[in-house]
Amino acid sequence: MVYNISMNTEIYDIVKKLVLPSPDSHKGQNGKLLIIGGSRLFHAASLWSLTVASQIVDLVHYCSTEENNQIVHELKKEFRSGIVVPRSEVDAYIKEDDVILIGPGMTRDEETKTLTDTLLTKYPEKQWVIDAGALQMMELENIPKNAILTPHHQEFELLQIKNQKSKIKNTNQKSKIEERISEFAKMHACIVLLKGKEDVASNGNETNAIEGGNAGMTKGGTGDVLAGLIAALSCTNDPWTATLAGSYINKRAGDELFKTVGPFFNATDLANEIPKTMSFLLQGNMR
Repeated sequence: MVYNISMNTEIYDIVKKLVLPSPDSHKGQNGKLLIIGGSRLFHAASLWSLTVASQIVDLVHYCSTEENNQIVHELKKEFRSGIVVPRSEVDAYIKEDDVILIGPGMTRDEETKTLTDTLLTKYPEKQWVIDAGALQMMELENIPKNAILTPHHQEFELLQIKNQKSKIKNTNQKSKIEERISEFAKMHACIVLLKGKEDVASNGNETNAIEGGNAGMTKGGTGDVLAGLIAALSCTNDPWTATLAGSYINKRAGDELFKTVGPFFNATDLANEIPKTMSFLLQGNMR
């Protein structure tokens, strides 16, 4: 069953389930996230994920290409809770961290495919958020249970084509998009969040449409912000709650920006607006 989440008790019930840092907690207890992303071609995408995540969890480990790692070293003063990790040491941090986000800024090539498939099959027990380049290049049979996939419409169509070419039962291409997402999520025991004017999320049993957002959120990088937000929330919350709450918070943050600057904001603005929106919602305010 599909229903729309608007500014009402349904989304309030979802957001209020989010785990808040305990006053007596210490460093590391409020989430440790590993971001694997970036490439020689795309530098900013994984940094947007890092920007939003570093404002939510205690520790963000960042693993990218040598060029991107150097950029983050230079910006380190902005990410005091972050640690830059070389690719040669990524296994140790996968074992240590609560959630791994892979894909923002990664290119569609064999290097991405090899890295993604190797890590997904080696650590299927970890909580994964799979986005962008990794999402496009991975083999479907390697999707770990409860992984969160964050495709836009074109990427979801690519996943459907991969389904057709595999031995897995094909989804009905003529079905409504909500039904196709639900079937895919059930087939692969994962969570799918289809990004768009209206986000659609499914875990195979429940499917939700999340309204909100505006023309300013068509800017490049807003999807990377969303992936970083959901990954950060997943560190201390169940993945389904993190997906729904992340989608809604992201859209609400964009709508708050629209009130002041119209559609004239970028991904960095969105990443920095999200903590304000989260604080407002988690205080029980609805408007």
